[in-house]
Amino acid sequence: MKFKLLACALLLAGGASAQNPYIALQGATETVEGIRISQPRTILAVDVTVECDRTLTGPYARYAQKFLGVRASLADKTSWRITGAQIALLDGATYLNASAPAAATTRTQSYGASDGEFARLQPDKIDMTTLPLEDAARVAAERIFSLRRHRLELITGEAGENVFGEGLNAALAEIDRQEQSYLELFLGKRILSTETRRYVVYPQSDKKQYIVCRFSPAAGLLPENDLSGDIVLLQIEPSGARVAAELEAGPKETNVVTCRVADPSTCTVVSGGGEYARAVLPVFEFGRTINVVLPRRR
Repeated sequence: MKFKLLACALLLAGGASAQNPYIALQGATETVEGIRISQPRTILAVDVTVECDRTLTGPYARYAQKFLGVRASLADKTSWRITGAQIALLDGATYLNASAPAAATTRTQSYGASDGEFARLQPDKIDMTTLPLEDAARVAAERIFSLRRHRLELITGEAGENVFGEGLNAALAEIDRQEQSYLELFLGKRILSTETRRYVVYPQSDKKQYIVCRFSPAAGLLPENDLSGDIVLLQIEPSGARVAAELEAGPKETNVVTCRVADPSTCTVVSGGGEYARAVLPVFEFGRTINVVLPRRR
C-alpha cells in the first residue's frame, strides 16, 4: 500500500496535479486518508461586459436651438452594447464556497446636482419669482454667456489683475463648473456605465453550444429564457488532439493508474453575428481516459 501511495504521489508531482489542468486522476485511488474517488470535470466562467449609454433630456432642451444655436435631444434615451467577454476555468471549490453577499448600502440624495438626475433647485434661480419656462431658459442662456465673458477677461487679464496662480486656477475651475451646470439644463446629461456579469457553464460531452444569457440593446443583459433578447452563445469546438499520449501505458502494462486527459478545446462567445471572446481551454468532457504506468520501485 505504501508503494501505491508513493507512486500516486510521484504521478501527481509529475503533472497530474491540479496545477496541470490537462490531466487528472480518475476513479478510485488510495491516499493517506483512505480511498478517494475522483471524476474530473470542467467548469467554465463566462464574464460578459456591457456598457449602458443613458441620455437625460434637459428641462430647457426645446430652447437650446433658439438661445444657444445648438440642437439638443428632446427625449430620454437608454442604449446598451456588449463591449467584451472573457472565458476562463472556474475551480469548483471556489464557486461552491462563494463569499457572503455585499453589505447593504445607503445613498443620501442631495438637492444639488448629481450624476443620475438634475438639481432640484436650479442654479439660475436666485429669488422666489416663478418664471415661465422660456423666460427661465433665456435667463440661463444669458448666464452662460456672462460666465464665458468673465472667463475670457480673467484669461486676458482685463479683469482680476490681482488674481493669479492657484487663485486664478480656482476661479477658472469654478466658472467651468457653473457653466457646465447651466449647459446641462439645455443639452441634458450623458451617463456611461459598465457592468460585468458572470455566468457558469458546465460542459457536457454531447453538447457543444450553450446559451449563456440574452442581450437587448434596450434592456441590456437578460435571462436565457427571455425571448425578447438576442442569444449570447458559448461555442465549444474540441480539437481531438491526443494530449499526453506519451504517458499512455502499453497494453501489457499492469501497474497502472487511470487518468482523464482533457481536450484543448476552442471556446468562443458570440452574439448578433459578432465574436467577443476566444480562448483555448482544457475540457475534460471532450477528452479521453488513459492508463498511466506507475513508477517502479528500485
